[in-house]
Amino acid sequence: MTASPALGTHPPATSELLRSVFRRHAAGVAVITAAHGSRPVGFTATSLTSVSAEPPMISFGIGTGASSWPAVSEAAHVGVHILGEHQQELAATFARSGADRFGAPTSWREGPEGVPVLDGALAWLVCRVVTRVPAGDHRLVIAEVVTGDPAGEGRPLLYHQGRFNALRD
Repeated sequence: MTASPALGTHPPATSELLRSVFRRHAAGVAVITAAHGSRPVGFTATSLTSVSAEPPMISFGIGTGASSWPAVSEAAHVGVHILGEHQQELAATFARSGADRFGAPTSWREGPEGVPVLDGALAWLVCRVVTRVPAGDHRLVIAEVVTGDPAGEGRPLLYHQGRFNALRD
């Protein structure tokens, strides 16, 4: 067994260290949507996780400085869309600051509970927000699944090393 290097030789905990480590972590790509009055909002997320099977619950993180945060901070329901590898442009649009996320070519409709539902996703859920937990400069949103559709076709879109990617066989 070899000894590991002393802790003092490693970089200190910083936001850049966290970003550098998580660039090496491949994550699925989702778009979270909500209605803000008559205006839809949404953002790209790689922090989506399954929390509980009974009751069915999910979580995701959102920065409090994000343009979608004011709507998500008040929304009773959110939409969760699992993107396919054919949706790289959609993921980029919802990740881009100042973009017209719901303008052409984005195809969407008003779904259950008034939540915007994106067309062409691999799967989608509408969830009732249960709580928003402070977590540094973010909030962890925990929501219970109300309804959804897992029947989209294709393979998942991934995010790795700062780029959108597809699975390889």
